[in-house]
Amino acid sequence: MKNNWKEVKLGDVCNITRGASPRPIHDYLSAYGLPWIKISDATDDSSRFINKTKEFIKEEGRSKTRWLQKGAFILSNSATPGIPKILKIDACVHDGWLIFNFDNKIIDKWFLYYLCLILRTSLVGLADGTVFRNLKTDIVKNFPISLPPLEEQKRIAEILSSFDDKIELLQKQNKTLADMAKAIFKSWFVDFDIVKAKERREKKSKILNEYKITEEIYNLFPDSFEDSELGKIPKSWEVKKIKDIGTIVCGKTPPTIDKSNYGCDIPFITIPDMHNQLFILKTERKLSKKGANSQIKKILPAFSICISCIATPGLIVMTSENSQTNQQINSVIPNNTKASFYFYNTLQQIINKIKSNGSGGSVFNNLNKTQFETIDILVANNNLQNLFSSEIDSMYKKILSNLKQIQTLIELRDSLLPKLISGAILY
Repeated sequence: MKNNWKEVKLGDVCNITRGASPRPIHDYLSAYGLPWIKISDATDDSSRFINKTKEFIKEEGRSKTRWLQKGAFILSNSATPGIPKILKIDACVHDGWLIFNFDNKIIDKWFLYYLCLILRTSLVGLADGTVFRNLKTDIVKNFPISLPPLEEQKRIAEILSSFDDKIELLQKQNKTLADMAKAIFKSWFVDFDIVKAKERREKKSKILNEYKITEEIYNLFPDSFEDSELGKIPKSWEVKKIKDIGTIVCGKTPPTIDKSNYGCDIPFITIPDMHNQLFILKTERKLSKKGANSQIKKILPAFSICISCIATPGLIVMTSENSQTNQQINSVIPNNTKASFYFYNTLQQIINKIKSNGSGGSVFNNLNKTQFETIDILVANNNLQNLFSSEIDSMYKKILSNLKQIQTLIELRDSLLPKLISGAILY
């Protein structure tokens, strides 16, 4: 540590208080209203910000909670403690969060953010409880830190922020690309825009221009509808079961008592790895070659489609390399490997059906393999599947490339983080 850095406690430079929850909370919940920030709104570890919430509370609940303005700094203290976030919205803050107020002439907000990132493991170790972890306010207040002069804080934060700025730029690009692919799929295969236009006998030139399609694609769409068990569908398209489109693989966990089953060779996908992901690039656990080979039929090639079916049914991702999953996940290896992106989007459309087909339980919703593989889906002809996948191939490949770049940036940032925050390296 440099000589001009000071040893202080977090509570010496920050006024730390807790959020608050109106009671009873169900009297104040609303479909619309004031954003209500809970721990579940901070599941995206790749973002520094919270800019939206899943729940809202009524205006009359404002006085019974803590109302914060955009730019406020908060730290989770329960459930998954130690997550630092900065608000991008004005919002009410749940009592599972600690609120940091401070003089920006003493401590820089972004330095504080990166400091809390590096302190998270230590803070979590001090939390009470085994299932529901709780980080007491006094523990955070009394936590010792090394604080450089303000100008040095800003330089350190600027270096680290440059990585996150690039990460967020790539994430925005990925969202745009994913939204574009989703919009094309919805137009072609959900709203049936081209089929309806042909049924109305609109001019071919108008359809080609309006939907930005080639004549080859135009010719693959029918010009009328027919009845099916799913209602009116484009003529010659088929209603099939999920099991008809590929090999269904229900995951399995190798015996954990044998530590040699686990290592660093094969990604082992579990539900926590699937949140807010399109492709899986990183998993909490990996299998060894021995562990993977002990259940060789469970291996999923790249661009397989994984859907969670237990505990949190309806999460859906694609693999980016050979992988395996645990038993809470059913996966589809498409028979038509050229159309993986088509089937990913097809299964996205039935997420609500997957959720609702989960058999209700007191703790978890469960959707077994038989229930999953017999769900009905609408399937276009193979040529149209292939052309759609080809049309959006560059979008998804770019998303995957960006995600790999993001992962590299995160690793570089995280390797620099402790060295900069401790003053171990010059900048």
